[in-house]
Amino acid sequence: MEKSLNELAKLVNGDVIGDGSVLIKGVAGIEDAVSGQITFISNPKYTRLIYKTEASAVIASPDILQSLKDRNILCAKNPYLAFAKILEYFTPKPTLYQGIHPKAEVHPNTVIDASVSIYSHVYIEEGARIGSGVVLYPGVYIGRDVFVGDDTVIYSNVSVRERCRIGSRVIIHCNSVIGSDGFGFAKEGVKLYKIPQTGVVRIENDVEIGACVTIDRATLGETVIKRGTKIDNLVQIAHNVVIGEDSVIVAQVGISGSTRIGDRVTLAGQVGVAGHIEIGNDITIGAKSGVTHDLPAKGIFSGMPAIPHREWLKAVNIFAKLPELRKKILELENKIKELEGKETREVL
Repeated sequence: MEKSLNELAKLVNGDVIGDGSVLIKGVAGIEDAVSGQITFISNPKYTRLIYKTEASAVIASPDILQSLKDRNILCAKNPYLAFAKILEYFTPKPTLYQGIHPKAEVHPNTVIDASVSIYSHVYIEEGARIGSGVVLYPGVYIGRDVFVGDDTVIYSNVSVRERCRIGSRVIIHCNSVIGSDGFGFAKEGVKLYKIPQTGVVRIENDVEIGACVTIDRATLGETVIKRGTKIDNLVQIAHNVVIGEDSVIVAQVGISGSTRIGDRVTLAGQVGVAGHIEIGNDITIGAKSGVTHDLPAKGIFSGMPAIPHREWLKAVNIFAKLPELRKKILELENKIKELEGKETREVL
């Protein structure tokens, strides 16, 4: 498979500077690319690598172009997005099993579109509804009355428990669990009495869920992941949480029950979020931060508890100097004691 640089530019709505007829056979990183491949640069500090790469063409943004000479350039406003689309074009699509494998266990009282790809050792319970173009890889469990929308891909050993709803074009990676019981217990003396978790999980369209993610069903009502949100590996989302549209939840984040998270929110790695709080739209929380109270305003926050990022940077700067400051304070205290002792002697 090969395309001219001009054809690739049309694919990503970009412009060509240089030889648009040059043929491209694949995509590679800037340091690994060879002749016949296209690479990309999105950060100006890596411009120096342009003159070392053997790539036949480079995807770059207009603000970097002034630094580039004598190279074939695919000019794009968003080089990373253009790179992603071109990489997708050159990546071969997997050959899928067509239909329902004889070793899959499917209850007769289900509604399954004819265009599905259901592999061996998939187990589908009574009342499930599976849309067109759905792919269920080996070991997937689909519980009673589950709905799975069109063109959704669920990888091996994922469990979607009873009555949960999965939208269209959703991707769920290996070993994730959708609809596990929420963590709810009432005190009965010194013992803990389990509260029935009677709600569901609803995953809207175009969501991607990483490997080993657990999303708990609601105690009552729904746990909701809204359209377009992307969730990394090893994330825990508790009962009755609502996550807004186009948010990014990075690896090892833990979100406690009944928390509401807005649209276009980013929770970086290992962020912990307390329960029953609200995080507004367009908020970014830095890695390893702890959110213990509502954050209604747009902005960037870091630390434990999370505070505005600039304030956190100042605090961290002071923290690093605490041993030195402590030493100076002790020296000043000793000098004060000496002066006080001298003054007392003079009065006497």
